[in-house]
Amino acid sequence: MHSVQIGPLHALRSGSGDGPVVLAAHGITASAMSFAAVARALPAGWTLLAVDLRGRGRSNTLPGPFGMDRHAEDLAAAARHLGAPVVLAGQSMGAYAALRAAARFPDLFTRLVLIDGGLPLPVPAGADPDAVLEATLGPAILRLRMTFPTEEAYVDVFRHHPALAGSWNDDLDAYARYDATGEPGAIRSRVNPDAVAADGRDLLVNAATFGDDLRGLRLPAQLLFAPRGMFGQEPGILPQPLVEQWTAQSALRAELIPDCNHYTILTSPAAAARIAGALHSSR
Repeated sequence: MHSVQIGPLHALRSGSGDGPVVLAAHGITASAMSFAAVARALPAGWTLLAVDLRGRGRSNTLPGPFGMDRHAEDLAAAARHLGAPVVLAGQSMGAYAALRAAARFPDLFTRLVLIDGGLPLPVPAGADPDAVLEATLGPAILRLRMTFPTEEAYVDVFRHHPALAGSWNDDLDAYARYDATGEPGAIRSRVNPDAVAADGRDLLVNAATFGDDLRGLRLPAQLLFAPRGMFGQEPGILPQPLVEQWTAQSALRAELIPDCNHYTILTSPAAAARIAGALHSSR
């Protein structure tokens, strides 16, 4: 994968064929490197452009405001730059950004693939969004503000993560190193923690709007979801009843990808191959 600029965003490009193009958006604390295994699994002639969303990776210096509307506008600008229409995919938070882009700019995309995200997150009635945000994303935001003595020490955070340790591979190692920045003694993540906080709050406060997006979709759309969650344990972040609720209310088709979690659905070879198949499917 090599670096390119598409619209306002930095991106990583894989493939140089004249065939179809996939535009892919990553999760809330992730980067374009998330899609390396999926890119390799695509057929010859296909091209995958994985973006660094605003506030992440090499797009980390782009200013706010953040939120799914802004990410959707960035994805639309990227699609236009690529000579739309293109296939659109998103994982985790990137699935919500992709869903919003598909709902607002349907003529720019041929199909939509949501990967372990995109369904409205149930928020208890009367819950304080900031308290929920602290409980769910607080530890991740804390990590983003930490510094580490060396790049290896930073990579070790990922290497020992309970969802990744048993599936560690070269792609995950490259992913962690891509995210590391700073001088020795002060290595840190490239991710802007303020962007993560703003995006996380948007996902909670405006959860109902993603339901509106799903019900109004005009594109072929598929959800691929994992049986295990962010710490490698069941259930996944999209429980089966929630998936069934939204496939009943929309034209979304859903498929459970076995033997993976919220992260390895992109990085394990078998799961990546299933996602690549969905991206180039004609259904």
